[in-house]
Amino acid sequence: MTRKYVDCRETPSVSGCTLAMSGETEELVRAAAHHAADVHGHTDDDELRERIRRSLGDAPVADTRPGAFVQLIEFRTDRIDEVERMAREWAEAIGADRTARWAVVGADRDHPDTYVEIVEFPDHAAAMANSASPVTTRFAENLRKVCVDEPRFVNLQVRSTTDFTF
Repeated sequence: MTRKYVDCRETPSVSGCTLAMSGETEELVRAAAHHAADVHGHTDDDELRERIRRSLGDAPVADTRPGAFVQLIEFRTDRIDEVERMAREWAEAIGADRTARWAVVGADRDHPDTYVEIVEFPDHAAAMANSASPVTTRFAENLRKVCVDEPRFVNLQVRSTTDFTF
């Protein structure tokens, strides 16, 4: 089962809370409701728990291992907010058919309006299933429309990983 997460930074509050939690859905809803009541002064009731349940996202997975597949997408646009909106719409539309495990988007500090997205899949077959989805095809077509030039795709088979935590 995919772990879920909730992050107080995504719901602005006067307290400026930065707590983020992850876990399985029901245990996370219980913990987040307790936190919302204890720290933010909300009433722990069915309505609060349902709002929390709707706000849960899939927890990022950063345990890439040899055999995984990583795709880098380099693109140039002055409409990054639109690209980010389209990515959220893609994630919602593809739903349970999503095979990507995590993604990171970075802005190139040396080249304005240049971005790199790194997307990780469990393996090459999962990446190809993602690419074959009509939802992904529409996303790629729409991405091309807001880019200055053709996005560049680099497909990488993960050979090794190094954990730098000590």
